[in-house]
Amino acid sequence: MAHYTSLMARDGHTFAAWLAAPAGTARGAVVVLQEIFGVNAHIRAVTERYAAAGYLAIAPCLFDRVTRELELGYTAADVEQGRGTMKQLQQPQVSLDISAAINVVRHAGKVAAIGYCWGGTQAFLAACDLPVATAVAYYGTGIAANLERQPRCPVLYHFGERDASIPPEAVARIQAAQPGGVFHVYAADHGFSCDQRPSYDAASAQLAGERTSAWLAEHLS
Repeated sequence: MAHYTSLMARDGHTFAAWLAAPAGTARGAVVVLQEIFGVNAHIRAVTERYAAAGYLAIAPCLFDRVTRELELGYTAADVEQGRGTMKQLQQPQVSLDISAAINVVRHAGKVAAIGYCWGGTQAFLAACDLPVATAVAYYGTGIAANLERQPRCPVLYHFGERDASIPPEAVARIQAAQPGGVFHVYAADHGFSCDQRPSYDAASAQLAGERTSAWLAEHLS
């Protein structure tokens, strides 16, 4: 059964995380990194899907340092609140919390960081700084601002060609700076993988999911 559990970062901060275990022996572990909307119903469902696929999966509540148990929807007001919460965080704190989540699940085997939107950027940064075997970044909005960083493990990138927040020229810059990455661009908008957002694109989400599943099978085996 999936449930909330309590974690502690190295600086003593305690925070929640949604933990979902597979039915049998784990094939590895997945750390699911949230959008700016918190560990809401969508992120919990994503975490449970990775568990159903055989991975020990955890989604740390990265906004707990600012507002505990924050769950947002996808209205304009929710976007504004999510961005405001995100801006109050310091990256070293976020990395400490992700590291704590990695430590909780690493007994299951190799660990992947998989993130969406803001979490996509966090997955990229985890690949640069934290002990993960691989990372998957779905439309990471801040990756283009961190191109001086270099991942230390294989990274899979998913982008939407109609994403105004990550235009084609930004994707091209990321590809040029990260020649070792694997990139896929879909005929879709930002947030295309979230079935609770107006920008959801079922075909693109399914294809990206299939590619991610194959990637995990390759890099966590």
